[in-house]
Amino acid sequence: QVQLVESGGGLVQAGGSLRLSCAVSGRTTSTYNMGWFRQAPGKEREFVAVISGTGGGTYYGDSVKGRFSISRDSAKNTVYLQMNSLKPDDTAVYYCAADQRIETIARRHRANYWGQGTQVTVSS
Repeated sequence: QVQLVESGGGLVQAGGSLRLSCAVSGRTTSTYNMGWFRQAPGKEREFVAVISGTGGGTYYGDSVKGRFSISRDSAKNTVYLQMNSLKPDDTAVYYCAADQRIETIARRHRANYWGQGTQVTVSS
């Protein structure tokens, strides 16, 4: 089992930045590929980013490329999502996810494990 706990959400003005964290616990957490998704009210869940278990590979959704950056600190068992140049359209609940197959997250936009989510609100 893998447990995921997100933090770092909040209210920010357009053009600002936030960094989300996802604390990972459980067995062999370093082997899991980690991703971020988001869901805005009335919209479908959207893939944001994924990072491989080794940290060597990253992939991003088209709407966040060039603005968001995913990273992981294996020593701290934590995954981060640095969000810059935020826009009101980035407002959503952001979820951390984990899966043993990176294509499950990156292509199928699914995952075996999910966090509870953290709210990000970007004001105009």
